[in-house]
Amino acid sequence: MSTAAASRPDVELASRLNWLRAGVLGANDGIVSTASIVFGVAGATSDSFAVFVAGVAGLVAGALSMGGGEYVSVSTQRDTEKAALAELRDELHSDPHARLDELTAHYVDSGLSERLARQVAGELADHDGLPAHARDLLGIDAEEQTNPWQAAIASMTAFILGALIPLLGIALSPIEVRLGITIAAVLAALAITGYTSARLSGARPLRPVVRNVVVGSLSMGLTYLAGSLVGGLF
Repeated sequence: MSTAAASRPDVELASRLNWLRAGVLGANDGIVSTASIVFGVAGATSDSFAVFVAGVAGLVAGALSMGGGEYVSVSTQRDTEKAALAELRDELHSDPHARLDELTAHYVDSGLSERLARQVAGELADHDGLPAHARDLLGIDAEEQTNPWQAAIASMTAFILGALIPLLGIALSPIEVRLGITIAAVLAALAITGYTSARLSGARPLRPVVRNVVVGSLSMGLTYLAGSLVGGLF
């Protein structure tokens, strides 16, 4: 089995983990930003419809912003990778020996002997040198680049799912207990996203969970205070 073939499952696993981590972070953003909006408006008015409209507006605006930002970011990255691959392809055609020496030096630096490094680089070059050069020298997967539309849709979906938690919590709960119910739902959701992101990163979950909960609590509390102050002026 070639080095490129053997490393393919690792590349795919890393890609899936990155997507999952991005989804968790997108959901977390949806939870915090929408909770902050509805709490800020709830601090200014007791009108449930106004709170709900503000939450929906925040959900839509945030989802579009997340999706649009992800689309632009991934498109830029994709264009950069395509340009780098095109340049690499030309160099492999015009001066294959120089690129072979570079790949050999990379494997030597990674711990292989000069002889084995040259053998590995040569066999990869004889099969198809582009994927190996792209992966090991540029950190690019030559066979698959991220689709910006998929990234945008995934980001929007994650944000919406997160945003629905505070929005539905404050919209469907009785007025006298809506803040308490929403706080409980939001903090529970933030604890889950903090735990999940920690597990994906291989870190201990306590600190990320506490950090998530504290940041979310501060965001809701400060925006509620701001809304109360502004509401008191009118």
